Amino acid sequence: MRCGIRLPTAKGFAGDSLFLQPVTLFKLFQGAPLADRFLQPAAIAPIKLRHITMLQPGDKAPDFALRASDKSLIKLSEQREKNVVLLFFPFAFTGVCTKELCFMRDSLAQYNDLDAQILAVSVDSPFTLAQWKEEQSFNFPLLSDFNKTVSKKYDSLYKEFAFGLKGVSKRSAFVIDKQGIIRYAEVLENAGDIPNFDAVNKVLQSLN
Repeated sequence: MRCGIRLPTAKGFAGDSLFLQPVTLFKLFQGAPLADRFLQPAAIAPIKLRHITMLQPGDKAPDFALRASDKSLIKLSEQREKNVVLLFFPFAFTGVCTKELCFMRDSLAQYNDLDAQILAVSVDSPFTLAQWKEEQSFNFPLLSDFNKTVSKKYDSLYKEFAFGLKGVSKRSAFVIDKQGIIRYAEVLENAGDIPNFDAVNKVLQSLN
C-alpha cells in the first residue's frame, strides 16, 4: 500500500493516499531500535509530501489573465465552456516537467472526452515556453506567470528553490469547474513528484 498524506478539505480528504495520523506513525516505530527509527525511514513506503493549500475544493478560483507562448492573452474567466485542469510547474526544459507535460499531451483525447481544458503555467518567459512547446509538440496552452502573481494567488510559489533560486512555481494541479469553483487542489513540495492524475480524472468524471 502506498503511504502518503491527503490534503484536508471542507468535504474530507483529497486524493487516494493513506492519511497517517501522528499516533499511527508513532506506533509504526515504537519499540524499534533507535537507528531504525531515524536512519532507515525506507522501512515504510515513502510519503509524498503535499502542501496544505490556502485554496480548497469549494473555493472560488482566483481569476487571472496570462500571456501564452503565442503571446495571446488567456483569461480563466473566459474558460467557462469546459472544466479546467490548471497545472503549475517549475521550469521548461527540465526532466520531470517534460515528463509530466508530455503525459498530458499524450492524454489530451482523454481530457477532451472529460470536457476539460488543460492550462499549464510556469514563471518562464513566453519566448522560452514557445520554444519548448514547439520542441515537444504540446497541444495545450503554456502560460507565462513571469511576474509570479498567479502562482502566489494559488499558493504555488517556492520561497526558495534549488540553487538558491527564488520565486519558482511549485508543481501543482487544480480542477476548476465551469462555474469557476475549485473541485480539486494539490500542491506538491517536492518538485520531483507528479500530481495524482487518477484523482484529477475521477473529479472530472464526477463533473460530467
